[in-house]
Amino acid sequence: MKEAKMSAPMSIGDLLQADTQEDGTHRDDGLCVVGVFGKSNMQSGLPKESLINALADKNIFSLFGGPEDGGGADSHIQAFYNRDSQVLYLVLSSVCDSRQLLRACRALSAGTGHSDAHDFWKGLDKQHCLHLLYMFSVCHVLLLVHPNQTFDVSYDRLFRALDALRQKVLPLFRAAIKDCPVSKEWKVNCRPCPPRLLFVFQMNGSLKVSGSTSESGGNPDKPKKHSPRRRLQHALEDQIYRIFRKSRVLTNQSSNCLFTVPANQAFVYMVPTVEEDPVGALLGQLRSDCILKEHDSTVSISGPRRYQQIRSAARPSGFSRDSGSMSAGGQLTDCTLKEFLWQHIELVLTKKGFDDSVGRNPQPSHFELPTYSKWVQVASRLHQFLISTTDEEMVELTAKVQSQLKVLEGFLDADTKFSENRCQKALPLAHSAYQSNLPHNYTTTVHKNQLSQALRVYSQHARGVAFQRYALQLHEDCYKFWSNGHQLCEERSLSDQHCVHKFHLLPQPGEKPDMDRNPPILTHNSRGRSTSSCNCGRKQAPREDPFDIQAANYDFYQLLEEKCCAKLDRIEFPVFQPSTPDPAPASDQAQRLPCEASGSGEEGRAKEQSTAQSHTPGDTSLSLALSLGQSTDSLGPYGEGDGPEAQVPQKRPSLADRQPSTVEYLPGMMHSGCPKGLLPKFSSWSLVKLGPAKSYNCHTGLEQPGFLPGSSFLLPWDLVIRSRSEEDAGPSEALDGSSSWPAPNKTLVGKRGSTGGLGRSRRRDDMARVFVGFEYEDSRGRRFISSGPDKIVKVLGPGGAKDPATRVLNTDMPLYILSPSQGRGLKPHYAQLARLYVVVPDAPLEVTLHPQVQPGPPPCPLFHPEQMDLVLPPDGLWVLRFPFSYATDRGPCYPPKENQPLSNYKVLRGVLKATTANPPQ
Repeated sequence: MKEAKMSAPMSIGDLLQADTQEDGTHRDDGLCVVGVFGKSNMQSGLPKESLINALADKNIFSLFGGPEDGGGADSHIQAFYNRDSQVLYLVLSSVCDSRQLLRACRALSAGTGHSDAHDFWKGLDKQHCLHLLYMFSVCHVLLLVHPNQTFDVSYDRLFRALDALRQKVLPLFRAAIKDCPVSKEWKVNCRPCPPRLLFVFQMNGSLKVSGSTSESGGNPDKPKKHSPRRRLQHALEDQIYRIFRKSRVLTNQSSNCLFTVPANQAFVYMVPTVEEDPVGALLGQLRSDCILKEHDSTVSISGPRRYQQIRSAARPSGFSRDSGSMSAGGQLTDCTLKEFLWQHIELVLTKKGFDDSVGRNPQPSHFELPTYSKWVQVASRLHQFLISTTDEEMVELTAKVQSQLKVLEGFLDADTKFSENRCQKALPLAHSAYQSNLPHNYTTTVHKNQLSQALRVYSQHARGVAFQRYALQLHEDCYKFWSNGHQLCEERSLSDQHCVHKFHLLPQPGEKPDMDRNPPILTHNSRGRSTSSCNCGRKQAPREDPFDIQAANYDFYQLLEEKCCAKLDRIEFPVFQPSTPDPAPASDQAQRLPCEASGSGEEGRAKEQSTAQSHTPGDTSLSLALSLGQSTDSLGPYGEGDGPEAQVPQKRPSLADRQPSTVEYLPGMMHSGCPKGLLPKFSSWSLVKLGPAKSYNCHTGLEQPGFLPGSSFLLPWDLVIRSRSEEDAGPSEALDGSSSWPAPNKTLVGKRGSTGGLGRSRRRDDMARVFVGFEYEDSRGRRFISSGPDKIVKVLGPGGAKDPATRVLNTDMPLYILSPSQGRGLKPHYAQLARLYVVVPDAPLEVTLHPQVQPGPPPCPLFHPEQMDLVLPPDGLWVLRFPFSYATDRGPCYPPKENQPLSNYKVLRGVLKATTANPPQ
C-alpha cells in the first residue's frame, strides 16, 4: 500500500476493503499487529491516540483531539499501518472512552425508561466485547491503556467473559476462515498466536516523583536500585499476575488462554505525568517535528538495520521524558514507552514468537508471522463474521454468534442477574396473592382485581431492570391460570345477571348439551327464576332468566299460548316475511345514533299530537283525544275541531313504509331509531281479546291469578258521544255543543239526575264508558293495577274502582315501580309494567292504541309495536302485553339499579286515543 494512503488513520473496514499494493522488496516481509484498547478520562487529550503518535514517531492523531463530529456511540476500530516498522496499529474506541460515552448520553432521550436505558447500555457493552474478541483474534500484541495508576479489577470479569465466549464460537471461527491461505495451526486456533497483553498506566499528579530524589528509608548513603516508577511497575505486575492466576484467566499452558503475559519481561509500563502547560506542549511538539524532519532528510536504510534506525529516532516530548533518567547512586535508567513495546515487537518480527508457558512441562504455543495480504484475508473474514455482516454466506454464522452472546450476561450484567433473582423470588408470592380467596370460576372483573393485588405484592419485592419482564410474565401466568378451567362465562342476561357456568360454547341448532367437551356445550343460565303470566294473563308459570330477546319476549309466551291463549282472537303485528332462503340482518350503517333516535321520536310525537284531532270534513262528531299534548285551552283534555283550520289532511305513507323489506330483517326490536322498511323476525308485543265487553264485571274486577287483594279493578273512562241527528238538536244549540258540555272532571257524567251542563232531554246513549288498567307484575308473580304513577288500586267494598282513568292517561306512567311486597333483603324489588287492559264498549267510538316506551335515560330510543295507531274493534276486552325486556342492535336496556331514578323509565302519555265514529248512513 502506498505511503500516501497510510499518512492518516482509517477505519478497519476501509483498510480491509482497500486495494493492497506492496513493493516487491517488502512482499515477503512479515506483519506485526498491535492492538490498543482501554479507558480514557475527561482530559482534552486522547491517551490511546497519543501513544500511537509516540510509537510511530509521527503526528498521526491530533494532540488535543478532533472536533465533535456528531458521530455515533458505537464501537469502532481505527487502523494505521507503518510500513517502515512493519507494524499495523489497531485502536479501539468504545463506550469506555469519554468521547464515546458523551455521545451515548446524548443519544438517550429524556423519556427513556429504566429498562430501555439498561438495554441500551448493555447493547453497547456487547458491541464492545465483540470488537475486543476480534482484536484478540487478529493481533500479536495488545496494549491495555488505563488513565490512572491502579488496576481496574473489572477487567478480570471482562476477560473471563471473553474467554468463555471465544470457546463457544471457536467452531464458528474455524468455519469462517477454513478457506484462507494460512497454516493449519492458525485455522485450528483461529489466531496467529496467543496474543501478549501489555499494560500501560498513566501516572497522576499525586504520584509525581522528582528524578533526583532517592528513597533511602532514612539512610541516604544506601540508595535504591530502581526508581519509584519502576518499583510501582513491578508491584503492579505482581498484583495483576496474582489476580489473573487466581481467577484462572492465566494458566500454565499459554495456548489455552485468551492472552499471555511474559514470564521474564516487563509487561507493565507507567507513563509519567505530562506538565499541564499547553504552550510548552506545543513547543515540544514543534521541536519534535523539527527533529523528525532532520531524520527524514537522511537516506532511508533498509534491511536488518531498519530496527536500529527506528530505535535511534527522536521521541515526542509527551512520552520522551524520563522521570528517573539517571538517578544518583547508580539507579537503572527507566526505558521509554517505545523501548518497552519494541522488545516485544522484535520477538514477532524476528519470528521467535512468545514462549509464555510455565510449569514443569510447558507446551510450546503456535506462532505465525503473516504477510500483509494473508493477514488481510483472515481479518476480512473475521470482520464480516463478527462486526459487519455484508456477505450472505456469513449471515447464518453471524446469527449463531448472536445466540451465543448470552454467555456474556452472566459475567458482565450483574445488575440483571441480581434483578432476575429478586423477581424470581417475588413471583411465587404474587401468585399466592392472586389465588387467595378465589372462587372456582370467576369473571374478568375479579381477575383484574386479583391481578392488581398480585402486582402490588410483586412490586413490593421485585427490583431492577427485570421488573417489567417478570411483570409481563406474571400477567401471562395469571391469565393462563384463569383461562385454564377457571374462567366464568361473561355473558349477561337481560336482567344484568351473568351466567353461572364456566366458559362454554352455545349448542348449535339440533345439538345437545355436552359437559364433557372442552369447552363444554351448554346454554346460558344465571340461576335466576321468576314468575310471569301469559299473553292474556290468565295463566302463570315460572321462567328462566332470559339471555336473548326472542326467549324473553316470544318463546316463553309461545309455550304458554298452547295451553291458554291459542283460541283467543288476536290482532297480529306485522313481522318479517323472507323471500330468500338465507335472509341477512340489516347492516349497522343504516342505524342512527340513540340520541338522534330519541330526538326523532319526540318530533314524531309532537307531530302526531298536532294531527290527532283530524277528522273527515262531513263529520260533526266530537273529537275526544285524551292525551295531554292534545288538549286545548278551553276544554282541557277534551278538544274539538273548530272548522276547516283543524282539518289537516292525512299524510300518505312513503313507499318504504308500505312495502317492508323481504331480504333484510331488523336484528333487534322496533324502536324510533330503526331504519324504515325493516321488520323483526318476531314480534315482542301481543294484542289478544279475552272476550266481549260484558265479560268484565266492574264489581268483581279481573278474575286472574296473582293479583293482590282489591287491586284487580280497571279504572273507568267516561266519554261523551253524540248519536242524535242534527235535526233533533234545538235551533239555539250549536253544533259544537260548547254551551252545554260540562267542564271536564267537574261532574259525574252518565248518571240520572246529575246536575251540570247536561239537559234533561239528553238520552243515555250519549254516554260511553271505557275501562282501562295498567297492570304491573313483579318477579314473584304478584300483580296489581295502578291508578297513578305512585298509587295502587285498592277496592275494599262493592262498586269497583272510583278513580277515573284520566289521571293515568294524561301522565307518563312509570315502567318500573317499587313492588308493594318487599322481601327481607336490602335490595329493592321492582314491579314492571306488563299489560294494558282496555274494555271497549259496543258504541260508536274508536279507541286507538299508540304505546311508546322509553326503557332508560336519554338518549334511549322509544320502543313501539310494529304497527302504530291500532284501532281496537268495539265490544271487546283487549289485552296489550308489553315486552318483558327491551334491546336494540347495540345491546339490551337493563332494568334500573338502586341508585338510578325510576322517572327515566316510562311509558309516554297518549297510549289511548278516543274519537267518535261516523254514524251509519
